[in-house]
Amino acid sequence: MTASATKRRTGVSATANAPARSAAKNAKADSNPSAKSPASAKTAMKATMKTGKAATVRAAKLAQAALNFESPLDIVCGVDEAGRGPLAGPVVAAAVILDPKRRIRGLDDSKVLNAKTREALYKKIVERSIAYCVASASVEEIDTLNILHATMLAMKRAVEGLAVTPTLAKIDGNRCPTLSVRSEAIIGGDALVPAISAASILAKVTRDRMLAELHERFPVYGFDSHVGYSTPQHLAALLAHGPCEHHRRSFAPVREAYERLGIRVELPRGVAIVAPATIEEAFDLVDADARAEADAGAGEFAREPGAPDAAPFADFAADETAGRAAVAGSDGAATERDAERDAERRP
Repeated sequence: MTASATKRRTGVSATANAPARSAAKNAKADSNPSAKSPASAKTAMKATMKTGKAATVRAAKLAQAALNFESPLDIVCGVDEAGRGPLAGPVVAAAVILDPKRRIRGLDDSKVLNAKTREALYKKIVERSIAYCVASASVEEIDTLNILHATMLAMKRAVEGLAVTPTLAKIDGNRCPTLSVRSEAIIGGDALVPAISAASILAKVTRDRMLAELHERFPVYGFDSHVGYSTPQHLAALLAHGPCEHHRRSFAPVREAYERLGIRVELPRGVAIVAPATIEEAFDLVDADARAEADAGAGEFAREPGAPDAAPFADFAADETAGRAAVAGSDGAATERDAERDAERRP
């Protein structure tokens, strides 16, 4: 074949492929809206921006999810305490791992439930939970460590006493004890997280029972009604009979009562006196509604055998004692809620 023939064949071939190249170019233009018109380009830009925004939102959601302490595989226990604010008795803490297959209706912050409801829920929690533990820190530990650290100690004991080891502990309040498992502090958790509500109920019922037993030994203080909180009944009894071994020396009204007996209270270094500063201020902190609803016929305090010598309190005005003791019928519920809130705010 001659060179001219080859050249001619190549030229014919190029001419024949021209329509195909044109069609391919048109097809490419069809696939690119921006090549058609300015309006099409604007539409394409909007679509691209929308897609980018959706991707950004998805990424943000993934990043936020990473902040969640809980996963479906977690074994969660709720932890709460009872008795940070009282003048007497231990501080009690409970840890509960609820069984999701055995739901318990009515769980709530123990302080908003009446005693009968708490007792009924206590039984259900014990029967239906996967694991639970109730622990405490003694009056001696409270006066040695201070009430905050004693509370953290009781919580630690409760978590470590569980028969099943949790992977996450949800703690009511604004701080967590030192634990070997992950922990999360939840302010108001006793009203938000069912497991914490359950722990709140176990701790409260257990402590109330402990104070009822204490009342059998020291009936003059009325522990069965106010469970150690600074109600007028309790403060009047403290002034009339002096403190007993179960009163917290690191709490100001108790310390003052000891001083009236001529007993100087020495506390370990670093243990601060818990407000209110005086018994008189403690009376002022008692909720006004509790006073109004009190039983005016209660509050007669008789000298009991074995009670501390009341002579140093002789200068306490009789009419003041009678007036304050007149509200002894109060169950202390409002005062208890106030004391818990004060303790929650206290560092």
